[in-house]
Formats: sequence, structure tokens, C-alpha cells
Amino acid sequence: MKLAILAERAGLVLPGSGDAQVTGFAIDNRKVAQGCVFGAFQGAKVNGEDFIPAAVAAGAIAVVARPEARVEGALHIAAANPRQAFARLAAQFFTTVPETVVAVTGTNGKTSTVEMVRQLWRMAGHRAASIGTLGVTTSDESVSTGLTTPDIVTFLANMAGLAREGVTHVAYEASSHGLSQYRNEGLRVIAGAFTNLSRDHLDYHADMDDYFAAKMRLFDEVVDAAGTAVVWTDDEWSDRAIGHATRRGLALLGVGARAGADGIRLTGRTPTQLGQALELEWQGQPRKVNLPLIGAYQAANALVSAGLVIASGGDAAQTLDALARLQPVRGRLERAAISRAGAPVYVDYAHTPDALEAAIAALRPHCAGRLIVVFGAGGDRDSGKRAPMGQVVAEQADLGIVTDDNPRGEDAAAIRAAVLAGGNGILREVGDRRAAIAAAIAEAGKADIVLVAGKGHEQGQIVGAGENCRVLPFDDVAVARECAA
Repeated sequence: MKLAILAERAGLVLPGSGDAQVTGFAIDNRKVAQGCVFGAFQGAKVNGEDFIPAAVAAGAIAVVARPEARVEGALHIAAANPRQAFARLAAQFFTTVPETVVAVTGTNGKTSTVEMVRQLWRMAGHRAASIGTLGVTTSDESVSTGLTTPDIVTFLANMAGLAREGVTHVAYEASSHGLSQYRNEGLRVIAGAFTNLSRDHLDYHADMDDYFAAKMRLFDEVVDAAGTAVVWTDDEWSDRAIGHATRRGLALLGVGARAGADGIRLTGRTPTQLGQALELEWQGQPRKVNLPLIGAYQAANALVSAGLVIASGGDAAQTLDALARLQPVRGRLERAAISRAGAPVYVDYAHTPDALEAAIAALRPHCAGRLIVVFGAGGDRDSGKRAPMGQVVAEQADLGIVTDDNPRGEDAAAIRAAVLAGGNGILREVGDRRAAIAAAIAEAGKADIVLVAGKGHEQGQIVGAGENCRVLPFDDVAVARECAA
């Protein structure tokens, strides 16, 4: 398609002739081919404008960049916000996409929620997919993308590819990074969900208000003006999220104990041996669901997923009944093994103070003995959450073992020390993660439960940074099984 046509549809003004045919889009100059449009953005560590000459030499016909950027040999599409302009332009190129798209934002629960939405759609007979931390997941396969929210070109290309495969329904994770960097633009999103907000990514966002504002781009700009906001009502940030949705004029579907009569109201929750019994109200009518997942936050994720399916046209009664057939999500309170002593071992992605607290609270009703937690903190990430993580485990678990997570470019011992500082001297330190998991399992008796937290579905441990970065093969689930055996 000609560049001029794409620009007109995107509402962008070209500085010259747009007769050239566009063959693709790229934000990595190494992926530029003849006829590509190149996006040159300023990042925290790399300035894409430095690679404009290489992109033009590789065949870029146009460059989207700041007005101050120097572009020679290609059209310079100048924009004050080049990420947004590039996304709008690329969205006109990748036009065959699934017809039903929903998105989920929040600190915790995004991955579980989009995967549960996919499962509920599949049970209703739709060809469905989810995109997020676990990659691109369909009924047939799961392909990793390496990021919760991939770059805009990968995101749109994935959507177009799914449509070609016959997928009609997609749920994707809308991270704060993805929303603030316009990585998932250009689609008609008919419903968006807010799960919760707690401290995370303050190495990137200035403060919690800035973090929340990035999340709220989902309701303020991304969800279609005639769409629906699904909000978990029982979080301290929920009322503010509802305010954003209301000001935009979105339809509102509340979910939780504080949900109104037109939402999914949770009136009771009873832990069972293998899950929990939920008592609900939908449009004034009581319903009971036996959810085969443990933990209060898994119930929250499941109900938000049901809200999204209903908001996107799903039959309410069928959707709520289907909750009883949901399968666990990889690395989210996943029971990895049972030790020789009979102690179950769970693996979870919890890597913030609130997420650790929620995971411990989820397991506590099922634990007759001690709750043993193996955890750590990642390097080159928000260091302010390390001591609070140690405090949560020290106060709420019966035994906490601090170990390495993904040290990245930081000194692993220093990270552990920061976590231990929050533990009031009652946490144990075992730096080697495999040894820490083995120690926890060896310590556990029949009535105990072991929780291995922090890495969840991840298949590697990241050590070093830059040229010295290595990803060592490491799967918490596999290691737990080996140690339990």
C-alpha cells in the first residue's frame, strides 16, 4: 500500500510525496528491508535516532521521529510523540486483525486473566488467543515473545497472523510500559479490565500516581469509546479507575464484593481441598460456582475474566458456569510437585510485596502445618520493594528462605541483603536457588506447604548485564519436581 494512503488514514501529514509502496515497519534498523517505515525513538538506554542512517541505507523510505531528528535520504515524518504517530501509521498497514479484542491492565493478575478469558472463549466455541507474559497462546501452541507487551510491530504482526489462522477473539495484557510507550495501539478494543494496583516498576515510573496514570491510558484512550470497562471493585485504586471509565463514557461492569447490581457480585468464598466454592449474584440472581483454583486472587482473576467475556458479547449464564472448568495458568499458584513427606510444592510468579502477600494468603487456608516460602528479588529493578518483600514473608510465612531471583547486573549478595533487612533477622539465606528449593522441600513435613515465588513460568535465570548477560537454564517447576523426587 502507498505511504500516502496509510498516512491519510492515520491522520498524519507527509512532508513530501507518498507514492512509494510500503512493505513493512521496523523499530530495529537490523530488521529494515527495502520499502520499510522506520520508527526512531528515544529510549532510557538507547536512542533510536542514532540508527537512522543505517535504516535509510538498508532501504527505509520514511522515518518517524522527533522534529529535531536528522533524517537524510528518506521522508521525515516529524511528530512530537513519534511512538504514537508510528503506532497509528503501522495500524493502517496491519488491517486484517481478529474481530473481538479485549485488554487487561493492573499490577497483578494480567497473565492469569487473559489466559482465563481465552479458555472461556474456547469453551464457548470461539477460536481464541491470549498475548502477554506467557507469549502468544492458542489452543494449539504457546510461542514466547520475550516481553509482557511486545513492541508495536510485533504486536500488530501477531494480531494479523492470528487472524490469518482463523482466530477471532484475542485477550492481551496491557502493561504500564506498553501503554506509556504505545506498544498496543490501533485496534478496536471493545472491553478493558483493571485488576489492581500495587508497588511495581517505580524504577521506570516517577511515583504511584504516574504508574496509575500509565495504566489508565487503557480506559482514557485505548478502549473504544463505545466499549466497556470491567473493574475489580475491591482494590484501593478501584474507585479512581471507575472514575476514569465514567469520565470517558464507557459502560461499566463491576466485579467483586463491592460490585453493583449490574455487575458480578461476590457474596461468599469458601476454600475447598482442590479449589473454592464461590457464591455470586448476577443481575439480582444468586449463583454458585465451584472454582478449581485456590486463592482469593485466583477467584478475582476468574471473575474479571468472566466479566470481559460477558462484556464482549458472551452469554452470562454459560460463562459463569464455565468457570468450573478453568485450568491452572502456568506458574500462577501452579502445584509443581508433592514431596516424599507429602508436602505440596507450589510455584508462583509473585515478585512484589502485595503479590507475595496474596500468594501466602491464598495458600494459608489449605495449610495445616507450616507455610515455607522461597523467594528473592530481581536485579536492575525497583530496589525499594526488596525490604517490604522480606517483611511480608517474615510476618506472614512460617519460614522464609531468601535466594537469588534474576540478579542481572547487580551483586546477588547485595540484593539478598536488602531483602533480608526487611525480615527482622528471622529469614534464612541460601543464595543458590536450586539449593534453596531443595532445602525448603527437605524441611517440609506432611502438613506443610512450600511456595517457590518470583519466577513462575520463566525458563531461565538472568545473570549479568550487557555483553556479560547470560541466561542460565532454570525452571522452578522442573527443579521443584527434581528436588521432591
